[in-house]
Amino acid sequence: MDDQNKNLILATALSFGVILIWFILFPPPEAVQDPNAPAVAEATLGDATVPAATSNADSPAAAAGTGATDAAADAAVDAPRIDIATDRLSGSISLQGGRIDDLKLNDYRETLDDGAAVVSLLSPTGAPNAYYAIYGWAPGAGLTLDQVPGANTLWSVDGNDTLTTASPVALTWDNGAGLTFTRTISVDENYMFSVDQSVENTGAGTVSLAPYGMLTRHGEPEDLKSFFILHEGALRQNDEEREYLDYKKLRGFEGQNAWAGGAVVADVARVTAGGWTGFTDHYWMTTLIPETTAGFDSVLQYDASRDVYRSVARLDTITLADGETKSATTRLFAGAKEWETIRNYEREGGVRNFLDTIDWGWFFFLTKPIFALLHWLNSVIGNMGWAVIGLTVILKIIVFPLAYKSYASMAKMKELQPQMEKLKESAGDDRQKMQQSMMELYKKEKVNPAAGCLPILIQIPIFFSLYKVIFVTLELRHAPWFGWITDLSAPDPSSIFNLFGILPFAIPELGFFEIFSLGILPILLGISMWLQQKLNPAPTDPTQQMIFAWMPWVFMFMLGSFASGLVVYWITNNVITFVQQYAIMRQHGYKPDVFGNIRSSFKKKAKEDAK
Repeated sequence: MDDQNKNLILATALSFGVILIWFILFPPPEAVQDPNAPAVAEATLGDATVPAATSNADSPAAAAGTGATDAAADAAVDAPRIDIATDRLSGSISLQGGRIDDLKLNDYRETLDDGAAVVSLLSPTGAPNAYYAIYGWAPGAGLTLDQVPGANTLWSVDGNDTLTTASPVALTWDNGAGLTFTRTISVDENYMFSVDQSVENTGAGTVSLAPYGMLTRHGEPEDLKSFFILHEGALRQNDEEREYLDYKKLRGFEGQNAWAGGAVVADVARVTAGGWTGFTDHYWMTTLIPETTAGFDSVLQYDASRDVYRSVARLDTITLADGETKSATTRLFAGAKEWETIRNYEREGGVRNFLDTIDWGWFFFLTKPIFALLHWLNSVIGNMGWAVIGLTVILKIIVFPLAYKSYASMAKMKELQPQMEKLKESAGDDRQKMQQSMMELYKKEKVNPAAGCLPILIQIPIFFSLYKVIFVTLELRHAPWFGWITDLSAPDPSSIFNLFGILPFAIPELGFFEIFSLGILPILLGISMWLQQKLNPAPTDPTQQMIFAWMPWVFMFMLGSFASGLVVYWITNNVITFVQQYAIMRQHGYKPDVFGNIRSSFKKKAKEDAK
C-alpha cells in the first residue's frame, strides 16, 4: 500500500473512530461532629448535621440536629407566602423558614409547543423533586437550637409584601430571649438575589452564632442527562480551586475532607478568598455566593436516608455582646445560565470565575472564544443559524493558510494519478518496488502525501468544540434558523419516512432505527461530503476505493441525529472546502470536472452491467 493511501486511510479511520465513539457515549445513629463548630440545622434534616471544616477555639459546642417530623417539614407548603414579581422571575417565598422555594423563569418554556409551561426552577417541600434555598443561624455558646431561626421558624413581614427589583422585602423574628433577627431579601433585573441576615442583641448576654445559606435538593433531577460531555450536579469555587461533582460522587465522598455520620456523607472545603457553591443543571443553576470579604466553609452533603443533596455556605461564627448588631450577606444566583448575564456577574459583580459554571470542557481554550464569537455574530445578525454559518466562514478564513498547502498538494496528487497508475501496473505484485517508485515520484515532484491529512486534523478539534458549544450553551436552546428548523440544539425534525412532511402523518418513536429517519439537513450533509470527495485523489486499490465511496453516506447516518446547528456547520464547512479546493486546483493548472467524473462513473457502471 502506498504512503498516500496509508495516510488517507489512517486520517479517515481516526476521524471515523472518534466520531463513532462520541456518538455511542452521548446518545446517551447520631452524627459525630467537630466539638468546636456550630451546627447547621434544618427542619428536614432528621438527625443529620453539617460537619465542621476547621477548628475554632472560640466557637461554641455544636448542637445536634432537630429531628423534625415530616409533617413539620411539609408545613412550609401551606404557610403564608410573599410574591416574587420581576420581568424575568415569578414565584413566592414561604414565611415558614423564609424559604425561597417557588421560582419560575418567565423567559423560558419547557418545550416549543403552544401553551407549554414556563420553566420551574425551585419547588417546595412536598412537591416532586423539591428544590429550594433556605437561610438561618447555627447556635453557639449561650444559645439553644430553638433560640435561632431555622427551617420551621414563622417569620413576619415588615413592610412591603411583594419582592420586585425596586422593592426588597424584610422579614423579622424575635426569639423572645433578647435576640431580634432580620432578613432582607432583594433581587436584581436578572437572577441574582441578595440575602442580608442581621441579628440584634437586646439583652441576651454574650452569645455566639454562625449564619449560613443552604440549597436543598430532594433526589436527582428528573431530566438528568448523564452525558459524559455535560456536567450536572454540584459545583463550587474554593479560592483558586474549582470542583465539579456529579450526583454519584456526592453519594460516596472520599478523601481528606470527607466526613460521614450515620446515613450522611459530606465533603467540606475551607474558602478564605472568595468562592461559591451550588448545583447546576443543563441550562439552569442555583449558586450561593457569600460576600467576598468573608471566609466560609463550603459543605456538600448527601443524606442517604432521605435521598437529599445539600450545598451549604456556612459563614464564620460571630460573637455578639449586649447592644450589638451584626449582619452577613450572601447572594443567591437562581436562574438561567445565560453567557452574557453570568459574564457580567463575574466582571461587574466580582464573582470569581463565574463564567466557568458553564461546562466548557477539555477544549475550553477553543470553546470559550468560539462561543464568544458566535454570540457576537448572533447579536449582529439576529439569527443563530446564520450566525453558525458566519462562524464557519470566519473559521475557514483563519485556517486557510494551513489548508492552502494541503489543497495544493492534493491538486498535485490528482495530477500525478495517471503516473501512479502506470507505476502500479509496472510493479505488479511487487509492493516493495511499488513503494520505492512512489517515493521517488513524490521526491521528484516535491509532493507530500501526508499533507492531505491536515484538513481533517484541523477540523476534528473544531468539530468537537462546536459540538460542545451547541450542546451545553443555553443560547442555542430553542433557537430557530428558518422554516422547519425551530431548534438548533435538536436534530432535524423532518424525516424521509413521510417525505419531509408531504405525507400527512407524524413519525413515531423508532428507538435505534431513528438513525434511518433522515431529515433534509443530514441528506444535504451526505451530498456535500460526496461532492467534496470527488476532488480528492482516488486510492489506486479497488477495496480502498469502495471504502472511501461509502464514507459520505456512513457519516450522513451517523451525524443525522446530531444537533441541527452542528450539521449546518458541517454542511457549510464542506461547501466552503469544495469551493476552495476547486479554485486551488484550477490555479495549479488542474481543471477538475466533478460532474464529468460522475457521468463517467455511471457510464463505467453501465458497461460493467452490460458485460
